[in-house]
Order: sequence, then C-alpha cells, then structure tokens
Amino acid sequence: MSSLLQLQQRTSLWKSSAHIRRLYSSEALESEFPKPDPKYDETIVAIPRSKSGTNISTKERKAGRVPAILFEQEDGQNGGNKRLISVRTTQIRKLVNHLGRSFFLSRVFDLELRSPAFDEYDNILEKVRVLPRLIHLHSATDAPLNVTFIRAPSNALLKVDIPIVYRGEDISPGLRKGAYLNTIKRTVKYLCPADVIPPFIDVDLSELDVGQKLVMGDLKVHPALKLLQSKEEPVCKIMGARVSDQKKSK
Repeated sequence: MSSLLQLQQRTSLWKSSAHIRRLYSSEALESEFPKPDPKYDETIVAIPRSKSGTNISTKERKAGRVPAILFEQEDGQNGGNKRLISVRTTQIRKLVNHLGRSFFLSRVFDLELRSPAFDEYDNILEKVRVLPRLIHLHSATDAPLNVTFIRAPSNALLKVDIPIVYRGEDISPGLRKGAYLNTIKRTVKYLCPADVIPPFIDVDLSELDVGQKLVMGDLKVHPALKLLQSKEEPVCKIMGARVSDQKKSK
C-alpha cells in the first residue's frame, strides 16, 4: 500500500472519529439514550496461552479457566492476528448470569492480560478494551466453554447485535384490550463507535393499539449508530387476541 494511500486512510479515519465525537459530546444528547450500568463495570483478567486444541481446552476448563481468543486487528471489526488467552470461568459465568448472554455480547470491557509466572497474576502485560464477540455455553449447565473477544479501541466501528428491551406493556391500548405482543426481534444489528455502544434499545409500547407495529426505522438510537438492517423490517406488532383466549371468553 502506498504511503499516500495510507495517509489518506488515516486522515479519513481521524475525520470520521472527530465527527463521531462531536455527535455525542453533548451531555443532553447523552442523557436521552441508555448507558451501560456502571455496576457491571469489571475488568476481565486473562493470561496468555501458547497452544490450542481439544486436549488443551479440556485441561483449561478443568483448571477453572475458559479458553479464549483475542482478535487484535486495529479496526476492531474484521478480526485477524489472533492471540490465544484464557479467562477465569467464575468471572465470565458471573458476568453472563448477571447481564444475560445478549447483553454480555454488546458491552465493552477492560481486559488485563497478566503474566501467569507471578503469584495472583499481578504482573500486567497489557490492558485493552474488548468487545465479547462470541460465547459458547454448555447446553446443560450453561458453563462457558469458550469466548471470542475483539479489540475495541475508541476509534473502532463495530458491528453489534444490540438487545431490545420492551416497556409500556401495562399501558399499551392494544394490550389492555386483550391483544398480545408479537416480539419479532430480540436484537438489532448496528454499526457502532466503540464508545457509543448502547446496553440495549429502548422500545416504547405505551401508544400501540391492536394491529399497529414498530419497524426498525422507528427505533430511537444515538445518531452515531448506523442501522445494518432494513428500516422497514418489523420489530414487534400488537396482535388480536389468540383463538384460545377468545374461546375462554365465550
């Protein structure tokens, strides 16, 4: 790649990042959208591992650790240049249980890579911001089997499936009439600046009547987020009473 092209790309990235910072610099704007709960701000502790494979992973799990991978590509999106690490099973399980799987996968964490050669792993080799990309759980016990992280520097643009949280069911005109909510989507995919990933998308049902629906384009999100699905794709709909419910009312 020529030096001129590299310079142009860096300039474009700097301008893009500056534009994003201007978009969410206002405190008033920030207060309009959900923020991650600081109660769950936690540094994930990891140590490097040199080998991979089924036998190695089994030994890691028996030792109370989860095999993990950290993708280190600078843009934080395409992956590549992977680094093998392992993390504490108890810590990952606690975070997933407290947050929920979808919410865990849409939250940026600090990750400290520590040397296993020191007691209590007190020698920090590197501290990075990461986004959990994938997690596999045991089908019976929900114990974490492996985790994939992706580096999430401030200038990264990340594709994230943001969970949807529905509210206003108790005052929705349609639901109060005996209709039911058809939840078509549980998450929505956005391209997000690493510093502006919302913990969830707030969907207000308080004004929806029977037969009405919300589509992707109706969702209120931070202007720095770019929707990666069709704006016309339905999110939810207030449906008429189920046949079984109608029979019960007769």
